[in-house]
Amino acid sequence: MSRIVRTLAVAGLWLALPGAVAAHGLSTTLQSPGPLVAYLAGAALAVALSFAIVIGADIRPGRPAPERTVPVRRWIRLSLRVLGVVAYTWIVAQGLVGGSSAGEVATLFLWIYGWVGVAILSAFVAPVWRWLDPFTTIFDAGAWVVRRLGVRGWEPAELSARFRGWPAVVGLFFFIWLEIAGSLAPLWIVLIAYTIVTLLCMAQFGRDEWREHGETFGVWFGLLNRLATVRQVPFRDDVVIRSRVAQGILVAQWRTPEVVLVAVGTGSILYDGLSQTQPWFGLFGIPSMASQTILLAVFLAGIVAAALLVARPVGLNAIGSGLLPIAVGYLVAHYLTYLLIDGQRFLISISDPLQRGWDLFGTAFFVPFGDFPAGLVWTIQMLTVIGGHMVGAWAGHGRAIESGEPREMRRREVPLAALMVCLTALTLWSLGQVVIEPPEGGAAATAPAPPPGLVPPSGGAPVT
Repeated sequence: MSRIVRTLAVAGLWLALPGAVAAHGLSTTLQSPGPLVAYLAGAALAVALSFAIVIGADIRPGRPAPERTVPVRRWIRLSLRVLGVVAYTWIVAQGLVGGSSAGEVATLFLWIYGWVGVAILSAFVAPVWRWLDPFTTIFDAGAWVVRRLGVRGWEPAELSARFRGWPAVVGLFFFIWLEIAGSLAPLWIVLIAYTIVTLLCMAQFGRDEWREHGETFGVWFGLLNRLATVRQVPFRDDVVIRSRVAQGILVAQWRTPEVVLVAVGTGSILYDGLSQTQPWFGLFGIPSMASQTILLAVFLAGIVAAALLVARPVGLNAIGSGLLPIAVGYLVAHYLTYLLIDGQRFLISISDPLQRGWDLFGTAFFVPFGDFPAGLVWTIQMLTVIGGHMVGAWAGHGRAIESGEPREMRRREVPLAALMVCLTALTLWSLGQVVIEPPEGGAAATAPAPPPGLVPPSGGAPVT
């Protein structure tokens, strides 16, 4: 049975890949044997069949493999801490005395390396944010100074169990809004304001308690890290857990705010892709900040409502374990090229670190390379989206069966499968559309939005 499943899964992926014959074009360099809609249908069918096979054959994860705790070398922890503080200081210094150039590091470090790079590393490698986190390092330094001055701090208040996780949800929505709708203040000022809020909450509720259950990036990257083979240990920075891939999502007890957080993260990536397409532009135009905020809130509320509605028959563990791989697949599909292309701007930044017109290393006028083969990009996008859904189907089914009688739970999983198929078709459709960039000064101009994909649709025009 396992061989049959593997064969069918590979066949489904193979059928979903674009071919190289002259017919309907996905781009000027990549031709497909059929229109884009055929690939969307094929991709949705592949996900639907994988879910049918998983449910019908009752393929579920086996017993969790033994986990072991591994110490993290001190030099690694200290090096990453220094790196996080240096990046933070660089952002603030450039904001205070810098000018305007392509070497701006606020968007480079926060949106590109942080929002995308750290997220991918957390999901596939290790919990790097545990040590990069500059807020914790700043708090520790301040606490050391206070102790040296002989000042006694107050006893931290207890963070209510019902309150845990929800501040991270609010924070994630805020940063999504900031990236998509824009901000009235420069990004470095927003960073300082968030730092002050974080330090106050750490002092009020405890450093580790707030990191684990309140601080947006700590909670978000911690959830993504459940997929990795090297996972973080709650309230510990000096050790990590080594286990099988995705075992973290199979053993975790998901709570409502965690499911909402993953649903918001998934929906935000989907919204970011849809809001840059020609059909979206034709429907809504270039919305103002207020209109963009309303559209974003309504869209994310719909995704969250759908996730919680599906969770009622199958349980929070099933929907959480099913959505997290999908979120990671979307993240890679939508933003990998953004990281690879715009991430090269670091070469500009090191030559002009304060945006004063310097050229210290001769790279101040470097032009990022972005001529990736369209076929390779499309293939990676398809594989990550469909792969994320297949892993989600496997994990979601395994967690659903835990909560009830197998035959009854299979019937209840139908809405979960339907949700996954709809999300697959929608996100791949958005990846194949023409990208519309807002004019200078538009709602999204303050935070450059990454392209949803480099592959235009059949008969598509260049990026507008």
